[in-house]
Amino acid sequence: MRPSVSAEILTRATRERITTSDVLNALSEFRAAETSMLRRTRSMVDRAATDALALRYLRDASATGEGLRPTELAIRLGLSSASVTALVDRLVSSGAVRREPHPVDRRAVILRVTKQAEAAGAGPLDHARRPLADVIASLDQEELSAVMKFITRMRDAMNDIERVR
Repeated sequence: MRPSVSAEILTRATRERITTSDVLNALSEFRAAETSMLRRTRSMVDRAATDALALRYLRDASATGEGLRPTELAIRLGLSSASVTALVDRLVSSGAVRREPHPVDRRAVILRVTKQAEAAGAGPLDHARRPLADVIASLDQEELSAVMKFITRMRDAMNDIERVR
């Protein structure tokens, strides 16, 4: 089996300079692997891919003590306002998500994953997330800082491209 492009890049990283093209190729491989993982985990939790991805975003926001506004969820999922409303209604009806008043803006709501969904989703999703968390745990603070800066800057660049269209 042929090694991935990113494995080849890492192998030569100690000998040569890594190029922008190398990083973009590795990111493409990462996105393909993430898409494949999401397809596999979707079948584990028996939810539509968009529902599973929405719950993942909401779980991640809950882990930091925050929730997401429906508009933020729509942006992350690439959905229209109407589509995200239907999605949220479905998740609220199933007991997986709750709407809470926004702490500052009385007109807005914050979406949070329910304790029931946290408990139900932890099993199958934990199986998929554990190897990822292990990789993160293996990094020292300097590496984590570099990763976070990179991810944040790439996210911002992607968001800027979207606004240009």
